[in-house]
Amino acid sequence: MEAFFKTHKYLVEHTDAPVRRNLMDEIDWSDRLIGIKGTRGIGKTTFLLQYAKENFDTNDRRCLYVNMNNFYFQGRGIADFAMDFYNHGGEVLLIDQVFKQQNWSSELRKCYDQCPNLKIIFTGSSVMRLKEENPELCGIVKSYNLRGFSFREYLNLQTGNNIPVYTLDNILANHVEIANEIAKNVDIAEHFNFYLHHGFYPFFLEHRNFEENLLKTMNMMTEVDILLIKQIELKYLTKIKKLLYLLAVEGLKAPNISNLAGEIKTSRATVMNYIKYLSDARLINIIYHPGDEFPKKPSKVMMYNPNLMYCIYPIVADRQDVMETFFVNMLWKDHSVNQGNRDAAYIIDNKLHFHVTSANHIRRTRNSSEQLYATYDLNIGQANKVPLWMFGLLY
Repeated sequence: MEAFFKTHKYLVEHTDAPVRRNLMDEIDWSDRLIGIKGTRGIGKTTFLLQYAKENFDTNDRRCLYVNMNNFYFQGRGIADFAMDFYNHGGEVLLIDQVFKQQNWSSELRKCYDQCPNLKIIFTGSSVMRLKEENPELCGIVKSYNLRGFSFREYLNLQTGNNIPVYTLDNILANHVEIANEIAKNVDIAEHFNFYLHHGFYPFFLEHRNFEENLLKTMNMMTEVDILLIKQIELKYLTKIKKLLYLLAVEGLKAPNISNLAGEIKTSRATVMNYIKYLSDARLINIIYHPGDEFPKKPSKVMMYNPNLMYCIYPIVADRQDVMETFFVNMLWKDHSVNQGNRDAAYIIDNKLHFHVTSANHIRRTRNSSEQLYATYDLNIGQANKVPLWMFGLLY
């Protein structure tokens, strides 16, 4: 136990989160079992350590961080370790990468039942379905998703500003005033282009090649998260990777399931399952027409965020595709997104109709007062033309 406390102290002392994530204030910390899900490289470990740093002194033995990568846990279950910690005055156990432990969900249930005053906060992959696939946790676990940096978080980090979160309603009603205020101190266009290329994943701050680091992360998502958690045999890994590549280079459109099945030599049903796994891993986004859902064929498949588009060789990051990908990625956090009646049109929350387009294109089309435009190439909008970058202020 002493070795774990020593590691905990070192990690917390050396944690310096570049941006305080908004999720920290959204979580109800009074719950006893809290799961933080998110894709690789998104900052889940830093998030746990930042929580410890904000709430406990580094020498306070009531809080302890452990990582299931430690080989010690191959010989000892989470429940036994948690009981030992609890009996020595422990109150908050932070468990990183919980899915690395066999029978992790039943072990957490034991902790919950046997340690009534112990709070457990754990991290896991976005591929995990905490409640659907782990019935023993239903009713006791509260699940949250940690996302990559929003454009707002990226701007605050790069400029030293403290731009707040805005709701969608607030943006639609006051986007001109908000944009004017932010544009006084920030070069929007320059930062937005940088963000689209490398701003979503926090590791852009590290002194390593961003594209190579992201490619490594993408491979880990498929090799570990999907295969391990979904219990898929290793021999199928190349099919999943090839499918991701094919979807990436085809751009934003409805996938031809039959052609894809032929390309990776598998059935249509398996292709659909693989597409769902890639979506769960936050490698792609699946867009459906209103009322449709899996396992129906998607109306459109796109990469999960624009950063991923610049890592696929040859780079096929069409500007229109990049902008639509950004729009969908930012809206997904708190809103439903469905396909509209045109290629670049989207229906938000089953009521708001957006068209993602350039300012020049709007001038060449009939302007409808009922149509909302998410417009790139504009720093400041007007009326129903909202600058696209402003949807990056939603979290």
